[in-house]
Amino acid sequence: MRFRDDNAEFETWLRKQCPVVEDDLVYKHKRMRKSAFIFLRATYFRWARRIETVCPALKAAPRVLSVGDTHTENYGTWRDLEGRLVWGINDFDEAAIMPYPFDLVRLATSARLAEDVAIGNGEVADVIIEGYEQGLKQPHSALLDEQQSWMREYVACTDEERAEFWDEVKTYPDATPPRPVASALKSSLPLGAWLVRFASRRKGGGGLGRPRFVAVADWRGGRIVREAKALVPSAWDWAHGNKGDSRFLALATGTYRAPDPHLALTGGFIIRRIAPDSRKVDLGDRPGERLKLDLLRAMGFELGAIHAATQGASAKILADLRTRKAGWLRGAAKDAAEAMEEDFSDWRAATRNDGTLR
Repeated sequence: MRFRDDNAEFETWLRKQCPVVEDDLVYKHKRMRKSAFIFLRATYFRWARRIETVCPALKAAPRVLSVGDTHTENYGTWRDLEGRLVWGINDFDEAAIMPYPFDLVRLATSARLAEDVAIGNGEVADVIIEGYEQGLKQPHSALLDEQQSWMREYVACTDEERAEFWDEVKTYPDATPPRPVASALKSSLPLGAWLVRFASRRKGGGGLGRPRFVAVADWRGGRIVREAKALVPSAWDWAHGNKGDSRFLALATGTYRAPDPHLALTGGFIIRRIAPDSRKVDLGDRPGERLKLDLLRAMGFELGAIHAATQGASAKILADLRTRKAGWLRGAAKDAAEAMEEDFSDWRAATRNDGTLR
């Protein structure tokens, strides 16, 4: 099936799951033309439908509760219940049960497609696997005040970024959330907070089109923000005809994570705190320039710790990894990247500069 046909089918399905913000879909279509890396981020549904055909040798691997939409920019920071700064995967919208290698392949593929990566593809794959095995054997959270303090240079929020965050909040257009969503946002605020306004927010890649609302409030001398984002079943379940129960919270609050205490799921919306120190880490317009071996190893470790939360998974996965030939991840990422680049080229040929179909 051509990509454009899958895209149309998926968006028809999406409209049945939540009220779609059509302008955001138009914006998404335009962004999908910018680069193969951005295209990958925006089209997890296509990955879910094709990856088992592209990498058939991985289909029989042990199945675990997986992230699904793994990529180099699906990592961020938050504060846990103790106020500690934590780093890790912070988007589990596409969580589903699948063969474990596909999370690794998607991460390696995203690094391969990022522009200006100074590291060889073989090194990228090897260091991701190295970190992943460590995460399976000794899973734990990445606490930036303790064992992962070296990572601060990648994720520390500068004064300029703090100012940009609050300037962006000012630009969010006023909006009226559905009554249950407005109530959930108000309930998430601390006692004594004064609601300033509700607004809408355009953010993300694959999630563009789903409604996002924010509550901006004043509390004890400063502004605070809460977000409500619509959650729909994983595109993996869409692609495989499954019922699609959400596994979002199961992964986000897994055994080896220090979860965000503000994270909740209410009435089909994810409620969370957003702030300069609680955000997705943006690697910039040229993410490859910031991808270093230590950071990629940490990304692999985080995946290992997440998969280790599936009971009995670590031993099965480690045993399976021992049976795989050297270079298997590099080869799989190469095949997946070529498939994504083919779809990307087709999309650019099929659309105008504004993202509309020719």
